[in-house]
Amino acid sequence: MTDFDFKTNVIWESLPILMDGLKLTVIITASGLLIGFFLGAIFGLLKLLKFKPLRYIANVYIETIRGTPIMVQVMFIYFGLPMALRTRIDPLTSAISAIAINSGAYIAEIVRGSVQSIDKGQTEAGRSIGLTRMQNMLYVVWPQAFRRMIPPLGNQFIISLKDTSLFVVIGVGELTRTGQEIIATNFRAFEVWTTVAILYLCITFVISKALNLLEYKLGLR
Repeated sequence: MTDFDFKTNVIWESLPILMDGLKLTVIITASGLLIGFFLGAIFGLLKLLKFKPLRYIANVYIETIRGTPIMVQVMFIYFGLPMALRTRIDPLTSAISAIAINSGAYIAEIVRGSVQSIDKGQTEAGRSIGLTRMQNMLYVVWPQAFRRMIPPLGNQFIISLKDTSLFVVIGVGELTRTGQEIIATNFRAFEVWTTVAILYLCITFVISKALNLLEYKLGLR
């Protein structure tokens, strides 16, 4: 058995290509979470309504998505929906949709919990000065609730970023898929997967530190 030979030149040769994969990973995550935030805000607020049918719809969405793996969801979007709709959904659109739909369910609970955490006295104070229910939400409750959402939203960003690695199953050229393609040509799995792991670690570390700084600036720490 020959000694293992670690080749650093493989890392440097692979890095530019892997960076393209990382860029796509960030694009998928950011785009999906942007849409997911709007979905989460809508369904999170629906859960707070007294109107039961809308609350029921929100509950069905949240429980269905949280109760199924994201890989199943993206496979359904990429392979299942096209059969029903008789059209093709490209891998990138499927990936962004999966992140949006999946993160939206978790963000809905973040939104609901954050809004409910605001003291009812704030709402009563708003009503006492003549604000409508909508104005109360927009100008009194939501700004305070949004500040409390920042830490869990940051965690969701990191989770969703790592979830993109599962989209290798539909051929999206994100970081993990790019690593696979490089290994298929140079057969240097150790060096390439080490580099992929370090890139994931670096991006999540940067996001984590940026969130810590934002929380500090907003007085959340």
